[in-house]
Amino acid sequence: MQIFNGRHGASIEGDFVLFLIGVRVNRWRSILSFLPVGRAMGRMQEELLADPSHGCLHIENWFGRNTISLQYWRSFEHLERYSRRADAQHLPAWADFNRRIRDNGDIGIWHETYLVSAGRYEAVYGNMHRFGLAAAGDHNPLGKQSTAALRSGIRQTDEPPIEGY
Repeated sequence: MQIFNGRHGASIEGDFVLFLIGVRVNRWRSILSFLPVGRAMGRMQEELLADPSHGCLHIENWFGRNTISLQYWRSFEHLERYSRRADAQHLPAWADFNRRIRDNGDIGIWHETYLVSAGRYEAVYGNMHRFGLAAAGDHNPLGKQSTAALRSGIRQTDEPPIEGY
């Protein structure tokens, strides 16, 4: 994994979707209930990354009691289309989860979906490999005058938000 020294930013053309999805083991005695869920998530992610037409641009995962997957998608339509496809991994995995676990409390699941408008975000990476949005889109060195307000399109000039700062 190549480390890029210095400050870098990320950019991506057009709107995109940030999708966070996670699983939590609520009862340690039920850890074995997590295994099929984890295997299903792995199969879904392999399927998504193998075919760019699904619209999934990049995935990052963190594992533990609270397992989190950070996903960048080209559009909400791509995400929704994949989740409803009868020939994709998602629907059988969802049906299996509901049949075995649904409301028993052993395993918690959650997701959050953020629709991000073009140019209305900012990202900074210092001495990092291409990660997150920088792995999903473009990864660019930042100049010393680059600020969060400029990168996110909040302001066109770097004026302090509060006088005196």
